[in-house]
This record gives sequence, C-alpha cells and structure tokens, in this order.
Amino acid sequence: MIADLLVPLVAIGLAELGDKTQLSILLLSSKTTRHSHLLLGVILAFLVVDGVAVLVGSWITSIVPINLVKMVSGVLFVIFGVLTLRADDTKEDSRLRFNSPFVSGFAIIFMMEWGDKTQIASALFAAKYDPLMVLAGTMTALALLSTAAVYLGRIVSTRINRKALTKIAGIAFVLIGVSFFFL
Repeated sequence: MIADLLVPLVAIGLAELGDKTQLSILLLSSKTTRHSHLLLGVILAFLVVDGVAVLVGSWITSIVPINLVKMVSGVLFVIFGVLTLRADDTKEDSRLRFNSPFVSGFAIIFMMEWGDKTQIASALFAAKYDPLMVLAGTMTALALLSTAAVYLGRIVSTRINRKALTKIAGIAFVLIGVSFFFL
C-alpha cells in the first residue's frame, strides 16, 4: 500500500524536476502578484490531466492524436510569449495579460501535459498500483514542485528588473512553444 503512494511520488517528482512545466510555472509566477490563484489553476490542470491518465491509462493518446496536442500546445506557448513580449509594463494590470493567473496557469499546464512523460507514467503506475494512491502520490509530487516554482518565481521577480524579466519570460515561452514542433 505504501509503495502505491511512494513509487509514483518519487518517480513523478524526479521526472518533473527541472521540466519545462516547472519553468513555465516559475515564469508565470514572476508576472503576477496573485500567486495562490496561479497555483490553484496549475494544480487543477494537473489533477484533470493526471486524473484522466489514471482513469483511462494510455487510452487517451488513442483518442486525441499526440501530434495535434503538441501542435496546439506549441501555438499556445508562442501566443503567450508574444503577448508577454508586447505587454506594456507601465500599467499595473499588464503584469499578466491573460484573463487571470488561474486561467493562465490552468491553460498552460492543461495544454502541455497531455501525452507528457508524467501523464504516461501516471497511467502506467495506475495499471500496476492502486489508482487512488497513484493519483495521490502524483498530485503530491506535482503540488510540491509547483509550489516551489511559484515561490521561486516570486523571489526572482523581486530581484530582477521587471522589463528584463518580461523579455526573458516572453522569449522562453516562444522557445518552449517552438520546441513542441521539433520534439
């Protein structure tokens, strides 16, 4: 029973550590002051994506072609990057040009995690271990890493010039988006 929780927690945690998902969360958190909203959106997206993986296993990739998911994710990242680069830093509300930190966090994680290694690993673990424990272990790992990324982004945003940070974030989003077309 304890392995059903710990194996996914450790494996997912290690696989997600330093992943582009965590970089995205860090960048988003540096663009807002509503960190709890961002974190809730991110965790909800992980819950939906990994919850589906646990429920239906690898069957999801036969429903939605992975290439389509990657293409849409790439386009979304490029759009977020361009919007970030075009943001007017003189306006307080322009820190995050998207509807809200919650929506931005949810949309980015929701789009980029379909077919990701952690989603596939969750599905595989659910085939071997108790699915509820797998989901609990997976969500614990992802919530801990996402919280750390939000906290780190909050620190980074206070130490780096906002205009420079905006340019770095915009370029990073565009590059992550472009990478979806080649990886």
